[in-house]
Amino acid sequence: MPGIYARWIDNWERKLATRDTNRVVRPFEWGLDWLGRLDFPMLPDHVNGHAREALDRFVGEALGDSDRFFSYRAPADYRLREGHLTFTSPVETPYPENNTVHALWFPAERAPRRAVLVLPQWNAGVDGHVGLAKLLNRFGVSALRMSMAYHAERMPAELQRADYHVSSNVGRTIHASRQSVIDARACVDWLVRQGFQRLAILGTSLGSCVAFIVAAHDSRIKLGIFNHVSMYFSDVVWTGLSTQHVRKGFGTDVSQDDLRRYWSVISPAAYLGRMENRKMPSLLIWAKHDTSFLPVYSKQVLRAFREMDLPHQVYTLPCGHYTTGRLPFKLMDGLAMCRFAARNL
Repeated sequence: MPGIYARWIDNWERKLATRDTNRVVRPFEWGLDWLGRLDFPMLPDHVNGHAREALDRFVGEALGDSDRFFSYRAPADYRLREGHLTFTSPVETPYPENNTVHALWFPAERAPRRAVLVLPQWNAGVDGHVGLAKLLNRFGVSALRMSMAYHAERMPAELQRADYHVSSNVGRTIHASRQSVIDARACVDWLVRQGFQRLAILGTSLGSCVAFIVAAHDSRIKLGIFNHVSMYFSDVVWTGLSTQHVRKGFGTDVSQDDLRRYWSVISPAAYLGRMENRKMPSLLIWAKHDTSFLPVYSKQVLRAFREMDLPHQVYTLPCGHYTTGRLPFKLMDGLAMCRFAARNL
């Protein structure tokens, strides 16, 4: 039986998780048309109703050459105005709003040439993690806070939430996650152009997943801070309290195991092996009472890092997923991340 504290946190967590009334259960779609937009790997012109086989082939080829899958042409139109960086995403989508990347620049005064790329959580608004970026400044670290695909300024007018980044459309979710990874790498390009060589990446929740894939594919990243962790993208969506409307959209068309395979290409588990020779310090943060990133899945990440002898530290929050954003937990979380960055970057 859970104790009084655990029940209190769980009740608070569920209250926060059910505040939003604009969650939409969208119909299941294989989304092969989204994968067909990519240059690699190629899908057959006609899948003839064999969507599972086509998707399985796509995933196998992408995992087999993930460097190429996450490759891109560097943007040529960076524009910084009053701390607001914009550029054209290397990944084109049917939504003009989403094709422009937005990032907020918070340079630390009189600081060493070190910077952190910050990726907020799923459905973060324009102010998401701005406070964290400013806190990093107080620790002598510059911060570039990026809006991921379909978020904040990039959200199509028809949406109220960033549903096109995570949904029951399998192919579109892969496409969106790949876009966020590539856009983040393009932000790293900009930081390098500004003369920064000591670079870190920090991601929260969905941003944590994207940040890990970026770090695994970009050796310019020297430090990683992963705030809420899970091995597989799909396990969080399938079991998390905050994504049950997405889970309902799949119905009986796919199983949790099916989705784990299809979304392995956008999951940290697929790229852990790339970190073995990197010697990159990482901070892994998990919440003991998390209802979205269930502790069983976070512990898989901690165990994998330990067994592979990857350099890392662990910080355990005594709260849940949504309550991480509430005092005193958000202060504990923010200070842990900033201190790690300041000491190790």
